[in-house]
Amino acid sequence: MTGTQIFLTVAVIAIGTALTRFLPFIIFRSDRPTSKYMQFLGKHLPPAVFGMLVIYCLKDVLFVFRGTTGLAEGIALLFTLVLHLSAKNMLFSLLGGTACYMLLLQFVF
Repeated sequence: MTGTQIFLTVAVIAIGTALTRFLPFIIFRSDRPTSKYMQFLGKHLPPAVFGMLVIYCLKDVLFVFRGTTGLAEGIALLFTLVLHLSAKNMLFSLLGGTACYMLLLQFVF
C-alpha cells in the first residue's frame, strides 16, 4: 500500500469507529423519552444474546459418559449458572464461566 492508501484506510477506520461511538448519543438524546421498542430491546436482547452464545459454545460438545469428554464444559456451564443465579450480572457470569472453563482445561483436564 502507498502512503496515501494507508492514510485513507486509517481515516476511514477512525471515522467509522467515531460514528459507532457517538451516533447512539446523538440519536437517543437524554432530553427525549426512550421509545417502547428500545426499552423492549434493552430488556430482552442481552438474555437472548447470552442464550445464543451458550448454544454456539456447546454446539460441538459431546456429553457422553466416557472418560472426561464434555466434563469441563459441563462443570463450567453449572458454575456459570450458579454464578448468574447468585450475582444476577451477565458480564460477571460470562467472565466467571469463561475463566472457570479455561482454568479447568489448563490445570485439570
